[in-house]
Order: sequence, then C-alpha cells, then structure tokens
Amino acid sequence: MFSPRTSSRLLLCVLMIAAGMIVTNGQTPRKVANHAPGEEAPLFLEYRGVQLGMTADEVRKKLGAPKEKGDEQDFYIFNENETAQFQYDKTQKVITISADFMSVGADVPTARGVFGADVEAKADGSVYKMVRYPKAGYWLSFNRTSGTSPLTTVTLQKLP
Repeated sequence: MFSPRTSSRLLLCVLMIAAGMIVTNGQTPRKVANHAPGEEAPLFLEYRGVQLGMTADEVRKKLGAPKEKGDEQDFYIFNENETAQFQYDKTQKVITISADFMSVGADVPTARGVFGADVEAKADGSVYKMVRYPKAGYWLSFNRTSGTSPLTTVTLQKLP
C-alpha cells in the first residue's frame, strides 16, 4: 500500500508515539494547579484547526476522513511528509494531538514557532523540549531527530 520508505517512516512515527505514551502513562498522576505563577501562555494551541477537547466528529468534519478511524484514535496522512494522530477519551474528545513531519522546509514547525524561542540542539543535532502549561491544561513537546532528513514531531496532550 505504501512505499518501503513511507512504511518505515510511519512505523518509526508509531513507535515514537507509543514510547511517549508509555512514559506518560507510567507516571504517577498528579493534581496540577490551574494557575502557575509566571506561566507564559502557550503559542502552539492547535494543529490544522484542531484543538484539545474537540469531538471526534468535529475533527473529522474539519480534516475529512482519516486513513485509519477508531473510537480511541484517528490517523491521518496528509501527504508523504506529514501525518497526524488524534487520541480520544471515552467521551470522544481529543486528549492528544501528535503531528509528524518527515522532511525539512517552510511547512515544518520549528522550536521557535512552537515555543517562541530557539531550543539548543544536542551534540548529534537533535532537538527536544517539553513544557507543561498547567493553566492551559496540557503539555507540549517538540522533537526533531538529527540527520539530513529529520523527523519532527509536535505533540499536545491534555494534563490528567
């Protein structure tokens, strides 16, 4: 159905998201204050017009039919370089948005665009940052792998 290169990238995306979910789900739930002193407002509030808390029907109306549709998650392939997953809670509301970009260029988010400031790259050239926004009710992460064809993932997830 997909080229071997696209299939490999999709598998990598799914594995990275699964690893992130394991880490997140393995943490002890904590009650987070609604107001964090000095907390800046997040810049990245939505992806393609979809926000946390929207219903699955609203997502599908806005983005069209997903490649894979489910009660707990929808998977979209927008083109060979951009995919996204939307996870839903038991009431069919979006609790996680994760977008993957398999290229470089103007359409790929940057750390500056996501957080309002550059993030220092690691020695291998990769970039990672996660910020919790308790007042907004979610955390936001930016992850870019190293190399000439990096994978960039931006994830928003509702706080428990």
